[in-house]
Amino acid sequence: MPRRRRTTSADASGGGISGGGQKPPDPRLRTRGRRRSGLLLLGAAAGLLWLSRGWWWPAPPPPQLILVLGGDVARERRAAELAQSLGLPVIVSGGSNPEYAHWLFAQKGLARGRVQLDYRAHDTLSNFTSVVADLRRARVRHLLLVTSSDHMPRALLVGRIVAGSRGIELTPVAVPCGQRCLPESRRKVWGDGLRALLWVLTGRDLRDWAAERLPPLLGPGAARGSGPDPAAR
Repeated sequence: MPRRRRTTSADASGGGISGGGQKPPDPRLRTRGRRRSGLLLLGAAAGLLWLSRGWWWPAPPPPQLILVLGGDVARERRAAELAQSLGLPVIVSGGSNPEYAHWLFAQKGLARGRVQLDYRAHDTLSNFTSVVADLRRARVRHLLLVTSSDHMPRALLVGRIVAGSRGIELTPVAVPCGQRCLPESRRKVWGDGLRALLWVLTGRDLRDWAAERLPPLLGPGAARGSGPDPAAR
């Protein structure tokens, strides 16, 4: 008498190995794929728009102002020389003490009304974020950026992201630092570039946000109120 074959649940449902049945695709995967493709297309379009800005972005006027980043009085001396020869006003962000700064610029014939000392900045990113709204209100569209040659790559990247997002052109004026030069790592340069991009997108500094929420991980000196870090400039 032939033996009857037991029918399993896998056979009944068509999901056995020999049955060739396949699980239908998850619709959520399709949705994620469409979103990913949409983001890539949006990023490509934004990149093309940025690369073609020379065709539609209005040409900047001649330099209207000098922005000097503090951290070395040689930068302020160079800015004073430029201001004297070009007749431009100056903003010093995070520079030397007011007494010395005013004395230095007075030696070049600059009245106090032509020199603005701003001490809100505590690092390279805030050198720009602290003044960019004032520059825009003053309708400044082109400025000379003065800082040391070893600091210029990071400062220029950050400045072109922050000030560039407000339609402000930067022309670098690097101050030679000679044997005092301390070349900065790519990690530091691109790290500050990422912070600048996030500031443009969110209006917040990632480092300040992290210091507020993760002080135990960042250490006691991570809070913004702990004072400026000279090496961060």
